Amino acid sequence: MPNHIFGRTAKSSMPVAIRGEGCYIIDDQGKRYFDGSGGAAVSCLGHSNESVRLAVREQIDHLEFAHTGFFTTPVAETLADKLVALAPEGIDRVYLVSGGSEAVEASIKLARQYFLEIGEPHRHHVIARRQSYHGNTLGALAAGGNEWRRAQFAPLLVPTTHISPCYAYRGQRDDETPEQYGLRVANELETEIQRLGPETVMAFIAEPVVGATSGAVTAASGYFKRVREICDQYGVLLILDEVMCGMGRTGYLFACEHDGITADIITIAKGLGAGYQPIGAMLTSQKIFDAIAKGSGFFQHGHTYLGHPVAAAAANAVLDVLTSDGMMDRVKTQGEKLQAALETSLGGHPHIGDIRGRGLFRGIELVQDRNTKAAFDPAKKLHAKIKANAFERGLICYPMGGTIDGVNGDHVLLAPPFIIDDSQIDEVVSKLTQSIEAALQG
Repeated sequence: MPNHIFGRTAKSSMPVAIRGEGCYIIDDQGKRYFDGSGGAAVSCLGHSNESVRLAVREQIDHLEFAHTGFFTTPVAETLADKLVALAPEGIDRVYLVSGGSEAVEASIKLARQYFLEIGEPHRHHVIARRQSYHGNTLGALAAGGNEWRRAQFAPLLVPTTHISPCYAYRGQRDDETPEQYGLRVANELETEIQRLGPETVMAFIAEPVVGATSGAVTAASGYFKRVREICDQYGVLLILDEVMCGMGRTGYLFACEHDGITADIITIAKGLGAGYQPIGAMLTSQKIFDAIAKGSGFFQHGHTYLGHPVAAAAANAVLDVLTSDGMMDRVKTQGEKLQAALETSLGGHPHIGDIRGRGLFRGIELVQDRNTKAAFDPAKKLHAKIKANAFERGLICYPMGGTIDGVNGDHVLLAPPFIIDDSQIDEVVSKLTQSIEAALQG
């Protein structure tokens, strides 16, 4: 059969997926794959939720598209109302987009325009963290701190400065408590703001739980509260990127709820559409919206598919499921069971350094030596071998290399559907353990 798809890789062919059933994807040969990473933390409700499918079908029967330069739609308005009602305090407006990179791109541009509108045109610097990931459009890529993703596009990227991540397994000293460590690395933000000049810094962007680049790294207690204080002190906007960790993935609809803070701008995607439609959103404060509304009145940004009615209909149905009684408790409970099963199977393994995460968002970091935390030689491509071995066994997971600095380190990210049951937790852990062992021996 001719193949004209320009895929992610030109060096291999992919199985043909034809059907989804609960937590499984089934290919044209009948092989079943447990979706242990939800694709990329997308398929939070599995692949056959009938209420979401019905919402999509009904919306198509009524209206498939209306450009937001001319119309709003009931489904878009309803989605915005729901999100604001559920969002952390201070969030009041929703800008609907088609995915995570778009949401982050919009947030950076909105931050810049906000300062122009309030008469502070010198503010243009963005500060982010090393080993972060914020998307693949040029603005989002510039904000991200993963050197492997940035390197070949560096000449095209707007300069962004990066401070240390809050990554206790690698960064906490023996003489520090977790809280002391968190405070120390949070204070790097203040140091960087002062270095750049407080009057020139417009935003700090961070993932509440780091996803793809480091593998479900959670921040130390108090870290984000100190970050919020610093941003407030210097008039810097705080952008929280919840594209991967938000929408219930950590057991909270908004991941920052765990840290007891809010942001000036929050970006969401992935779990918002649960894979049934491509959708994302940038949520912002009334203060920022009012600066635009009372100034130029026009956010100088936009994409054709903003607020797409079918995508909004899907997201409304997804939110109804996510906010149904017990769903977030279920994510917490099943996440604890997954953590316990991973620790039982891999906790004593000589090449497993850390098992971490929150809710159904878990990371396993591999090391050559547990005592020194030395990483494997990147040339071994251990993460790629784990991925291939797991896929052969019918498990989709999300291994990555460069965990430590973009070059060194290997981890596996798990982000299964929220409907995962106890027997499926056992299936995931068993297949993953077998795959890690096979990769280490290969």
